[in-house]
Amino acid sequence: MGKGRLEAFSDGVIAIIITIMVLELKIPEGEDLGALHHLLPVFLSYVLSFVYVGIYWNNHHHLFQAVHQVNGKILWANLHLLFWLSLMPFVTHLVGEHYHSPVVVALYGGVLLMAAVAYFILSRSLISHHGEESALAQAVGADFKGKVSLGINAVAIPLAWVAWWVTVMLVALVAVLWLVPDRRIEKTLGNTGGKVP
Repeated sequence: MGKGRLEAFSDGVIAIIITIMVLELKIPEGEDLGALHHLLPVFLSYVLSFVYVGIYWNNHHHLFQAVHQVNGKILWANLHLLFWLSLMPFVTHLVGEHYHSPVVVALYGGVLLMAAVAYFILSRSLISHHGEESALAQAVGADFKGKVSLGINAVAIPLAWVAWWVTVMLVALVAVLWLVPDRRIEKTLGNTGGKVP
């Protein structure tokens, strides 16, 4: 089956996720810097989550540029990813309000870890469907950056009970690693004249 509906649905869900996240930014009760200072953790959690959702949207787009079609397994793998991303507004608001809580910070890290696992499953499902010789398989390769990101996210979660800010710094580090879009797929498709072999 074609991939168009999956891409359109995913784009719509991600747009809604971002919209819900920004709606959680409440207007401060005062006009002075003190009132705005109270919003700083909420705003910073929004920025970090926005970057994460943006990274997933960007890489999702690249991923589907390198494939012909999808099957039922891929549809479910995509829904699995969207499920974890759909929790971002909830955990973003929670960590913005209770960033000192180890449980809350670990929960935020847990959602990020599960989104990374879901993305890994989606990419492997696509590679399995299109074959190890496909442009996607060639572009992804051993996926060193993806595996390192999973490892950092996994380590970050229990560290929330040691120091909440260490967990936040580690998940922010993963975001920085992915800020530059993954060019492997663009490079591979560029070598084939932009066509999926």
